[in-house]
Amino acid sequence: MLTSSYIGVFNIMPRGIILHTADNVATLIDPARDGQTCTLQGEVAGQVIARQDIAFGHKICIAPIPLGANVLKYGQVIGRATRAIAAGEHAHVHNVDSARARGDRQERQEVRP
Repeated sequence: MLTSSYIGVFNIMPRGIILHTADNVATLIDPARDGQTCTLQGEVAGQVIARQDIAFGHKICIAPIPLGANVLKYGQVIGRATRAIAAGEHAHVHNVDSARARGDRQERQEVRP
């Protein structure tokens, strides 16, 4: 969970971007190592401690996400948690089931002559 709603120190380089106030994940613009504090800026600012190594461009969870809850980025649902995800964890395919471009979930419609 974010430790602050605003960072008053301007010389701290952000490590991630929060794109919408409703988001529960941020996108890293710098890789994070396990245990490092990540300063986040964007529509919301704060800090979260990485619970594992997370690569550049990947998502870090900024608030606890319960099993089955929506994962929000850009203020939009991008997936659902396949297990509880703690703040600071990497949010990716190992714990998020994508809600986009899932044509494989649509039932086949048989074409009858």
